[in-house]
Amino acid sequence: METSVDTWKVVIADDEPIIREGIRDAVDWESLGLEVVAEAGDGEEALELALRHRANVLLVDINMPIMNGLTLIREVKEQLPNIRVVIVTGHDEFGYAQQAIRYGVDEYILKPANPDQLNEVLLRVKRELDRSASQESHLLMASRQIRKNIPLLRERFCNEWIEEALSEQEIVDQLQFLDLPVRPPNAFGIVRWPEVDLGQSVRSERDRQLMLFAIENICSEVLSPREHAIFRDSSGFIGAIVWGEADEQLFAEIEAHVARYLKLHIVTQCVPVEGGYAGVGAAYRKARAGVYKETSISPLVRRARQYLREHYSDSQLSLESVAKAIGVSPVYLSRLFKQETGTTFVTLLTQIRISKAVQLLSTTDRSIADIGEAVGYESQHYFSTAFKKVVGVSPNRYRRGEGADE
Repeated sequence: METSVDTWKVVIADDEPIIREGIRDAVDWESLGLEVVAEAGDGEEALELALRHRANVLLVDINMPIMNGLTLIREVKEQLPNIRVVIVTGHDEFGYAQQAIRYGVDEYILKPANPDQLNEVLLRVKRELDRSASQESHLLMASRQIRKNIPLLRERFCNEWIEEALSEQEIVDQLQFLDLPVRPPNAFGIVRWPEVDLGQSVRSERDRQLMLFAIENICSEVLSPREHAIFRDSSGFIGAIVWGEADEQLFAEIEAHVARYLKLHIVTQCVPVEGGYAGVGAAYRKARAGVYKETSISPLVRRARQYLREHYSDSQLSLESVAKAIGVSPVYLSRLFKQETGTTFVTLLTQIRISKAVQLLSTTDRSIADIGEAVGYESQHYFSTAFKKVVGVSPNRYRRGEGADE
């Protein structure tokens, strides 16, 4: 379907008034949907009038004073790239006129202008203008549709990416198109709402979707200002591809916010993306396996672990103080911890503290003693020993970017 503008604007440029008059009188402009908005006797005036009126069609003689036809065509095309140009030329200038084709001339007419030929040429130009306007209109509509559907397109892209159904070039092209960072991401996170995917929800579908949407919003808030893409996978889990520093602790923060504001229990997992663009699928599978395993962990252990994440900076934190805070015996909590997570209370606390220390060493210029104290170590010596045991180098060497001794 073609759309057309009510009237297309025409400028006639010829230094001979009789030629201009002949052209003007030879055409039924109105029936063609064209209107002569201005006439010019030299090239400079023609350029000024074409720009002033934002003309759609320029009928131009090759030989004109002040600025010749070719210069005029080049100048006007630079500023009005969509203008249609028709050259009106004499026989002796025909070869010269043909050279003008490379300047983007659409048609040419030989002098004296034959009314039938003039009408035929202008009809073709008018149809071409209508076709372009129609295409422009469809492209604009398509562009609006695409903008409206960007979230949907992102979701489809992310699912194809984790399913490893795209080449690296396709990934780069789509990242660019979807306004996402054109570089491999740093981390992949998954959020699982067991109540829904285990079929234990008594909520209506509307409420379930509202809650999932609210969880996604909280994810976005916590992950900002890091650039990220949030989507749902084929199982209905919420996936998050993150460009920027992200770890388990960050996703534990999402769990805490969801529990606090939505009163929902979710499980999360965050793993680093290794191996560039191609590593996203593997990171997704690892994170997914992690949330399945995480779901089997008892609420008690989860509460204890969350307590550690919130109070790791307290140097007096111990198995006894955590057990007391959540209302169980230290012996029972210790056994449960080992049984369900495969690690000890002390090991997990150390991991949380050192992970936070690594973050502070990388992103701040705080002193080693200050960082040690901030993550719960009473002395710099104790902190450095614990750090070296986990990371392989001292905090100082880590900050300088030196690797472990061979």
